[in-house]
Amino acid sequence: MITYKTLHNIQFPVFLLYSNEWEYADGLLFVEGQVIDDTNMPGSTMGIRRLQTPQPDLYPLKKAIQNHNGILKQTTKCFIDNNGKPFIYQKTKFANLKYLKIIEVIRKDTASLIRVKGCTSPFTVPRPPLHGMQWAGILHLQGLPWMLYEYSEEKLKDTRRKV
Repeated sequence: MITYKTLHNIQFPVFLLYSNEWEYADGLLFVEGQVIDDTNMPGSTMGIRRLQTPQPDLYPLKKAIQNHNGILKQTTKCFIDNNGKPFIYQKTKFANLKYLKIIEVIRKDTASLIRVKGCTSPFTVPRPPLHGMQWAGILHLQGLPWMLYEYSEEKLKDTRRKV
């Protein structure tokens, strides 16, 4: 089981699993009778091994999640990471979601930095927010800014999310 405290152990991207009934047999990882990963094949990632496997019935991996934020927004609890490690994400703690004014968006070559009022460090995101997004929803753990959760055109009411 993985929680917000152990998310650093996960290798992204992760993929949704629609069942928590997985099993290992002879180097194969099965879910609902279909092969997800074949560790008999060479390769450091599940994707490389899936491309090489001769197994005919591969479990479809339909949605890739690229970051911690994506896991928090899912309603399902079962995932598999890029190394082929299945896990259950358990939401265990409430975090305050506060909407803070975006001060500056700094565009870099491969990412953007978002500076928000009240936070000393910028948040790194793969893409800048859409035009018109003036507010950032920031999750706070134990009173400290933790993660950029979402953008908003207007200031929304502060609330909380289970993480």
